[in-house]
Amino acid sequence: MKHIIFIILFIPTFLFSQDKIDGIILEANAENKPIGLPGANIYWLNTSVGVVTDMDGKFSISYKPEYTKLVISYVGFKTDTLSISEPKAILHWLQPTSELDEVTLTSRRQTTSKSYLQAQNILTVSSDELLKAACCNLSESFETNPSIDVNFADAITGTRQIKMLGLTSPYILITSENIPTIRGASQAYGLSFTPGTWVESIQITKGAGSVVNGFESIAGQINTELVKPTTDAKFFVNAYGSQNGRYELNTHLNTKVTDKWSAGLYLHGNIRDRKFDMNEDSFLDAPLQQQINVMNRWQYTDPEKGFVSFINFRYLNDSKQTGQVAFNPDTDKFTTNAWGSEIKTQRFDASVKTGFVNTEIPWRSFGVQAAFSRHNQESYFGFNQYDILHNSVYASAVYNSIISDSRHKIKTGLNYTYDHYDELVNTSDFARTENSIGAFFEYNYDTLEKLNLTAGVRIDRHNLLGTFITPRVHARYTPWEKSALRASFGRGIRSANIFAENQSIFATSRNINIINAGGEIFGLDPEIAWNYGVSFLQGFNLFGRKADVTFDYYITDFQNQVVVDYENPQEISFYNLEGDSYANSFQVEFNYNLFEGFDIRTAYKYYDVKTQYNSGKLEKPLTPKHRLFANASYETNIQPNASQWKFDATYNWLSEQRFSSTTNNPVQYQLPEYSPTIGTLNAQITKVFSDKFELYLGGENITNVTQDNPILGADDPFGENFDTTFVYGPIFGSMYYAGLRFNIK
Repeated sequence: MKHIIFIILFIPTFLFSQDKIDGIILEANAENKPIGLPGANIYWLNTSVGVVTDMDGKFSISYKPEYTKLVISYVGFKTDTLSISEPKAILHWLQPTSELDEVTLTSRRQTTSKSYLQAQNILTVSSDELLKAACCNLSESFETNPSIDVNFADAITGTRQIKMLGLTSPYILITSENIPTIRGASQAYGLSFTPGTWVESIQITKGAGSVVNGFESIAGQINTELVKPTTDAKFFVNAYGSQNGRYELNTHLNTKVTDKWSAGLYLHGNIRDRKFDMNEDSFLDAPLQQQINVMNRWQYTDPEKGFVSFINFRYLNDSKQTGQVAFNPDTDKFTTNAWGSEIKTQRFDASVKTGFVNTEIPWRSFGVQAAFSRHNQESYFGFNQYDILHNSVYASAVYNSIISDSRHKIKTGLNYTYDHYDELVNTSDFARTENSIGAFFEYNYDTLEKLNLTAGVRIDRHNLLGTFITPRVHARYTPWEKSALRASFGRGIRSANIFAENQSIFATSRNINIINAGGEIFGLDPEIAWNYGVSFLQGFNLFGRKADVTFDYYITDFQNQVVVDYENPQEISFYNLEGDSYANSFQVEFNYNLFEGFDIRTAYKYYDVKTQYNSGKLEKPLTPKHRLFANASYETNIQPNASQWKFDATYNWLSEQRFSSTTNNPVQYQLPEYSPTIGTLNAQITKVFSDKFELYLGGENITNVTQDNPILGADDPFGENFDTTFVYGPIFGSMYYAGLRFNIK
């Protein structure tokens, strides 16, 4: 039964034909838990035909009648040779060599992996990678990843925003188990609403994503897979405390209710109740905050009928207070006694996901998803009030099958989205309802050895944006061994939520100016962009150790964009693009296992991001042209369940960044054209005592780099030059933390 459950959970379709065999390689263990072996070698004896299993242990290899012996090998495990007389699905458990009283050779699993086989440029980040940093929530889970840029959105809320390919998160489709989550009202703070311990893995897709997931993806997609009641620890505790007064507690409780039902209760709480003003500008360096976050997750599996389902319920209550140190909301709210802000959010989510695999025709599968969320934020920033209520409904149905044989796969289905917004901006009430229904079709041609091509198209009918078509194409070609040459292009369309996505504007004295062009949403037209990309991945051995290098180049070209114009320091303007707007991104990344237990990851990125503003064609503010990244990790003992030390360090260097113009300000409130360069160093040490208990100690910004005068006009917060958006680097300085993890399997 466990075998069948694993197939249903991790392989929606077992696609086999007369010329291909699909399967899973699992690690044999005492608990008989279905743990996939990534990186296992699969090849036909006495041939050069072979593949490597993916992160879940899955593989697909070509078949011919003359191929009769399939060899399966993995370092630290017994090599097996299977006799194959016909093409059929394979589920094989590989035995560790330690169970055979032999010398144990152990290989560490990669904490991040890149596929040589997929058409899309996808990076998979495992939970082990997330443990290299504090990773208290999703917004902090990309610190050790060179593909995602992380920086602060403003100088007071402590909110971290992410960028991909030089574009901010609204241009990234962010999903949780392929259900869109960080969008609309949650765009500004939503990444901090998913605790890091809830995340099982993250898939990062560069460029336009699949048509299956909707029409909004422009720069890429980030999908999080949450921990599952059947595979997560029965009991897990993570406690965290930091020098800046932040304390967190995470608790997981999982149980098997019946043979088919399992349930998990996940609790998260954090608090910061201490005030810090290290730069003595009278403003808090980090907000006071409290958060309660609860998720109840149910999992149903019926292997005999081919069903698996997940049902989730989540509740969040989050509150932040920021502003001047002397601010007391009970006495100073909406007064000039002291400048202050409060942001209070309550959110409820419910979702259901069901998959069905035809046990008699396993290449056919059907899945449905449905989700509801209610997001209510009440906030004020000085004298600016901003409230938003967002009710959202999402539903999708996907059918998978093949045409003729497993080289030709298809996906088709429907999506439905409903969003109702009610926004109060000072005294102006903005309310609107958006709904859309769309159909998609995606075809995949995969020879496995040389070519993998995915072409998709969707057509959507939107009540405000009209009817439109979204095409997307991804291709992978393997010119030689351990290589992957990829190319992609696609179109993305989205409606800009100008206030929800740019809430930092309220923590300024700027006037808000919307130049109405007759569009359906805030008087503005939808954002439309094309994304084009090429990527090359090459794996090789260097001095007998594994290494790989990746080159990425992507272009995002906007046909229309809602321009967010800060170039007049007394106002913020929103208007439709007239002219060019583009983001060119180049990245080269090098990974190397220098010696046993020691890995290095380095990257260089170049951005050319420009937009046509009313004042001219300019670089995107606060976007460095050059970035350098380096990460080093070392483990002292890689034996399973052994006591060990882990050391991790990450360095980021950013070139100068353009400030939006301040030339109209008085001299004392003017900034130079560009910021200084900055470099930050983060590090963490983890002591693993056993597979049940570990302690960790870390530091962020160890070199104590801080930005001078991060708040413009901090001496006169109610004056016309007050602005908290000119943030290019750390504010707090060095920050150290410690924590523990305890679990019972």
